[in-house]
Amino acid sequence: MSNKLVAYFSASGVTADKAKALADAASATLYEIKPEKPYTDAELNWRNPLSRCNREKIKGTKPEIIKGDIDISAYDVVFVGFPIWYYREPLVIDSFLDAYDFGGKTVVLFATSGGSAFGKTIEKISADYPSVKFVEGLVLNGNYSEEQLKEFAEKY
Repeated sequence: MSNKLVAYFSASGVTADKAKALADAASATLYEIKPEKPYTDAELNWRNPLSRCNREKIKGTKPEIIKGDIDISAYDVVFVGFPIWYYREPLVIDSFLDAYDFGGKTVVLFATSGGSAFGKTIEKISADYPSVKFVEGLVLNGNYSEEQLKEFAEKY
């Protein structure tokens, strides 16, 4: 078993594709972070102030996740991927971080985005989870070759 895990949340499939490519390149275990109640297209409509993603952001509501058959203690490095929402991680990622013990691990963030970079993601997530060692990885927009992803993963 690899000591690397690629855990990801994907709203539309874009992040899922990048996570699978990264896991393949890194010879890592792949794990999907799933909310108990999946998001519908309407709930992901960030232009609607009443959509679920907007309500979660405004209220700071962390959605419940499905806890899977994953033993986080088996991994030294955990890559955590997500689409950037409002210049940071979706709160479902915080639910994942709450659900498992990441003490002593390196958590490397990677993301997809329609146009923004990480913004203040690393600063805010580090403040929210001070006992976790986070590393700002890559925003995986565009095409990354398997070799580029392998080089990225081998840094950790």
